[in-house]
Amino acid sequence: MNTPNIAKEDILNAFNYRHATKEFDANKTLTDDQINFILKTANLSPSSFGFEPWHFVVVQDKELRELLKPVAWGAPLKLDTASHFILGLSMKAPMVKHDAAYIEHMMKDVKQLPEDVIDMYSKFYREFQERDFNLDTDKKLFDWSSKQTYIALGNMMTAAALAGIDSCPIEGFHQEKAEALLREKFGIDTDKYGLSFMAAFGYRKAAPEFPKSRRALEDIVTWK
Repeated sequence: MNTPNIAKEDILNAFNYRHATKEFDANKTLTDDQINFILKTANLSPSSFGFEPWHFVVVQDKELRELLKPVAWGAPLKLDTASHFILGLSMKAPMVKHDAAYIEHMMKDVKQLPEDVIDMYSKFYREFQERDFNLDTDKKLFDWSSKQTYIALGNMMTAAALAGIDSCPIEGFHQEKAEALLREKFGIDTDKYGLSFMAAFGYRKAAPEFPKSRRALEDIVTWK
């Protein structure tokens, strides 16, 4: 594995290039290699305890995209024009609680930790939930999972920008209605997974109407 040596200027150029694309060029599509590259960056993203409490659904079926429109007020134009449309799902309490079967699977089968390390890891994870972060409700556990899933979203959008690919993160949806649709039409077990975000990828139809604006760096950073 080689040490990365990407020029800082190229990275900052990608961050400046990236914007929340409202309408994509419907005539331009990503190759399988391009979208798999973006998804791989999600796969390689960090998460708390390394438990990866996420799942991503790539919605390419036009009928399913149409079904999403009534429950996602921020998505119709993207659903019509984006090359690829992704649903970011986060695990709910039955999957991520300290004694969940999924957590044991991650430690034993994915990480392949020895038994003594599993015992230690399990103790730390339980204390993290019960003492450190007070994750004592299903809502808190889902919100914690969503935090992790957003790390993957940020990495997907940054990787896309570095490759000259546009994106748009979307929270403009009715969560309860959207999850009911996912349960009924997408085959998603919404007892285990909830919808955290939607994201569209493709190529912009036009340049941004306004330049990127941000607060000054000294306004957001304090040195002590």
